[in-house]
Amino acid sequence: MSSHTSELNTSLAGLRNAVGALLATANGVGAAWKIPRAPGKWSPAQVVEHVARIMDESAKAAAGAPSAFPTIHPFLRPIARLLVFKRILRRKAFLKMKAIEAMDPPTGSTTPREARVRLEAVLSRFDKACRARAASGQDVESTIFGAVQVADFVRFQELHVRHHHMQLPGVE
Repeated sequence: MSSHTSELNTSLAGLRNAVGALLATANGVGAAWKIPRAPGKWSPAQVVEHVARIMDESAKAAAGAPSAFPTIHPFLRPIARLLVFKRILRRKAFLKMKAIEAMDPPTGSTTPREARVRLEAVLSRFDKACRARAASGQDVESTIFGAVQVADFVRFQELHVRHHHMQLPGVE
């Protein structure tokens, strides 16, 4: 097994663990499932839906397909990669950012069970797309950050999931 494959496997395992933790917490919120934690904030249902939307669009990006992510000028991508992408990876923490409209869910799944089915399906598509991209020997071509290593792209997703996990009730 190559070091790149090992690194990708480790990154995907970290993402699976983050998704599992998010779903376990979401499953335990009970009656708070559809209730925003504060005015102007998302409900647990919306948090999980946002994570699913981002990961779904990221699976498309990893597969080289069009996604709903914005496209920034190629000249600006290295700057965005340095100031946002690499900074998040270096800090191992997501930055406070506002979701674009396409990723800002007005609602979420009706139940945590439905959310689990949706997010696990999206995670499976993301995993397959990243493994295929890595097998091709190519980086992921992000419309925001430019070319990024597949394992780094996966770690970015993990940090995004962990960031939103912290927004659920009962997580300290």
